[in-house]
Amino acid sequence: MIYAENILICIAVPLAISLLFTKGNARRLLVCILTGMIVCIFSAYISGFLEVASGFSSEDTSIFLSPIVEEVMKLLSILFCIYVFEASNEEIQLFAVGIGAGFATFENCCFIISAGTPQLTFVLIRGFAVGVMHIVTLVALAKGIQLLKTYKVCSLAGIAGVLSMSVTVHGLYNLLVSQSGISSFIGFSMPMICAILLYLVNRRTEGYD
Repeated sequence: MIYAENILICIAVPLAISLLFTKGNARRLLVCILTGMIVCIFSAYISGFLEVASGFSSEDTSIFLSPIVEEVMKLLSILFCIYVFEASNEEIQLFAVGIGAGFATFENCCFIISAGTPQLTFVLIRGFAVGVMHIVTLVALAKGIQLLKTYKVCSLAGIAGVLSMSVTVHGLYNLLVSQSGISSFIGFSMPMICAILLYLVNRRTEGYD
C-alpha cells in the first residue's frame, strides 16, 4: 500500500523550491506542473468516492466515471487560469501542457510504485500511452477553448461541447485498453497518433498567427 500524498510531497517540494530561482514562462510551467499533480490527486479522491457511492467495480469506474471526473477537473483548472489571469492563446497552451504533464507524471509514478515494474514494456506503455493521453486531451481542450475565444462563442454550451470531446477520447481509450487483444493495441497507439495530429494542427495554426 502506498500513500499518494507522500509521493506528492517528494515530487512537489523540489519543484516548489525551484520556483524561487525561475521567472517568466519557466516559472509558469513549473506552477502548472504542480497544479496538474494536485488536480490528479483530487480527481483520484473524487473517483474513489464515486466508486464506493455508486457500487461500480474498479473497471467500470475507470471507463464510465474517471474520464468525466478527470477531464472536468482539468477543464476547471484551465478555465481558472483563463479568467483569473486573462491568459492569451499562447499562455493557454502553456498552461494546458504543464497541467497535463503534471497530471500524467504523478499518476504514472503512483501507479508504477503500487503495481511494480516487472517489465520494461509495461513502463513504456505507461509513458507513451497513459502519460501522453492526459496531455493530448488537455491540449485538445485548450485548442477548443482558443477557438471559442477567437470566434467569440465562449459560452457554456461551447465549453460543454469541448469537454465532451475530451471525455469521449479519454473514455474510449480506457474502454479499448480494458480488454486484451487488438483493442488494447489500438488503445495504446491512440494517444501518440492524437499527439502527432495535434502537433501538425498546432504548427499549421501557428503559421497563420
